[in-house]
Amino acid sequence: MVAPTYIALGLGRFARADRILAVEPIEGDERGPGRRTRVWVEGLGQPIVASRSEAAILAELGRLPDEDDAARQAGRRREPRDEPPSLF
Repeated sequence: MVAPTYIALGLGRFARADRILAVEPIEGDERGPGRRTRVWVEGLGQPIVASRSEAAILAELGRLPDEDDAARQAGRRREPRDEPPSLF
């Protein structure tokens, strides 16, 4: 069994990456020290207020291995594409 990956939200708060449903930047008067992003986590009725920016959290989520990485690690090849991936 693979251990879940946790994403740091800042100020000693963490959330399981596979349970993060959405991130929402805090703007205007609500934003301040330790209040940059609302992170909606499965199973919680209210979002967690994170001190990290939306971009930083999403970047960390984007670095998680995807299915293609898992297939390569298992020694399997993914199916070739008919066309190269779009850059836009």
